[in-house]
Amino acid sequence: MKINSEVIIIGGGLAGLSSAIHLSKQGLPVTLIEKSDYPRHKVCGEYISNEIVPYLSWLGVDINQLHPTTISKFEITSQNGKIATAKLPLGGFGISRYELDYFLYKKALTSGCSIIKETVIDVSFHNDQFTVTTANQTLSAKIVLGAFGKRSNIDQVLSRNFIQKKASWLAVKGHYSGEFNNDLVALHNFNGGYCGVSKVENNILNICYLADYKTFKKYKNIDHYQQHVLFENKYLKSIFEKSTLLFDKPISISQISFDRKQAVDHHILMIGDTAGLIHPLCGNGMAMAIHSAKIASELVLDFHSGTISRKQLEKKYMNKWKQNFGKRLRIGRLLARILIRKRISNVVFKLIVSFPKLLPLIIRQTHGKPIVIN
Repeated sequence: MKINSEVIIIGGGLAGLSSAIHLSKQGLPVTLIEKSDYPRHKVCGEYISNEIVPYLSWLGVDINQLHPTTISKFEITSQNGKIATAKLPLGGFGISRYELDYFLYKKALTSGCSIIKETVIDVSFHNDQFTVTTANQTLSAKIVLGAFGKRSNIDQVLSRNFIQKKASWLAVKGHYSGEFNNDLVALHNFNGGYCGVSKVENNILNICYLADYKTFKKYKNIDHYQQHVLFENKYLKSIFEKSTLLFDKPISISQISFDRKQAVDHHILMIGDTAGLIHPLCGNGMAMAIHSAKIASELVLDFHSGTISRKQLEKKYMNKWKQNFGKRLRIGRLLARILIRKRISNVVFKLIVSFPKLLPLIIRQTHGKPIVIN
């Protein structure tokens, strides 16, 4: 069976669903292809900067219906027990991907988007038209948005540069019951990685950490690794020992790459993590994903109206991606290199403790300004 659509979105995470809502709201026929069911848990820090609140409101997404936590403070600790705190310049909120993705999915459906549960096995571009193939059907469209996440079989199909390299990061996430300040997001450094801690809806504590695989593979399992590596940070040890895991077991993903990616690849506009992944220590990947959906959607509408050509569409999107996120990604990579080197990170922590105004300045470099709605 062949299905024609104006826009096909591959992937139904934050970026894909936000674009689906945006474009459907403006009257474009949109087909979103997602391989998994909703709701589902995803490995994610689950903190979102308030910079995207105006855009969510414009989409008609009332985030308050999900009862997120309000977060206004940031705390960071070093491996040797030093601690620094700051007020978040914009603030943010905590919400689980389990609730938020499902909420956006339902909003996309009511907006008129067609959502297909399939796995995409091929994407091609010929004669100014895309052909997207799944196991059961073939679809065609003028525009394809790639929103298939950090790492996907589609990256292999497209032979994207980063996918050819073995990535060295592993991420682990769990929901817990435990005592933790609702208004705080914390980042705890440990040997070979760092761990984010914050509350989401229903008083649930989200703990998500990124670990260097070379360090991790020395231990027999996640629990063994946590006890021997994460617990070296006394703050992390205290949080884990006073919390109870709500999952049967933590969930994890491997082969996470922070290498540079192309925002446009094979004429596909890449959005969210598919276009570029910021280190979780910057705490802003969710906001970036949603913001990238806005940028892409607005340009797709210009293309659809005939205001710009495909060549202009691709060039403008690459420029806007770089303008909005290029600096954040570079700083994220730099901060990651600093934090995982114990000697250097200790020097940086001493500076931050001695000069408290440094921390808010660093935070501003990885966060954007509130999105302006024209």
